[in-house]
Amino acid sequence: MTPERTEKITRVLNARQNGLVMVMENVHDPHNIAAVMRTCEAVGVQHLFIITTILPTYKQFGKRASASAAGWLTIHQYEDVASCMAAVREKCDKIYATHLGVASHSLYDLDLTQKVAFVFGNEKDGVTKECLEHCDGNFIIPQMGMVQSLNISVACAITLYEALRQRQHAGLYSNGSARLPEAEWNTLAKNWGMHETP
Repeated sequence: MTPERTEKITRVLNARQNGLVMVMENVHDPHNIAAVMRTCEAVGVQHLFIITTILPTYKQFGKRASASAAGWLTIHQYEDVASCMAAVREKCDKIYATHLGVASHSLYDLDLTQKVAFVFGNEKDGVTKECLEHCDGNFIIPQMGMVQSLNISVACAITLYEALRQRQHAGLYSNGSARLPEAEWNTLAKNWGMHETP
């Protein structure tokens, strides 16, 4: 491996955000799945949780869905909500669902510098009631138009880039210091082909 490649992997791994997690529940469109994966990878999300309680498993979406971003993510798949959310809770202090409810907060009022997970639901029905019961709150993305709806991949991108903005301001992407636990950092570096970690 060239020094340039080693430097790039080190830089990317150091930007991975410990405690910034994405959850997709029964998202069925392969294009949406692929787009969410690309955004996660771009922002520094390492862990993507996929719940498939009413849909085929992720592997059945095929190669096209995973795109190139899937190879750089740690993807967890669950066929029941409770087990998935318990695993998410181990990584995050707060879990927020995209859901329009009486107590929903604006995305821009949330503190996204803490360990936080975002839950995005099915394109048609949204996040299930069962999944909402595991969340600490709901959020919405403010919209000014007649049609109060955004494509899931667009909503995901807006949400994650707001998290990036807040975390950059808090210095969580700076200093070149690793945010992931050392053991996870080393495992990923090895899996990505960097045999000697700095």
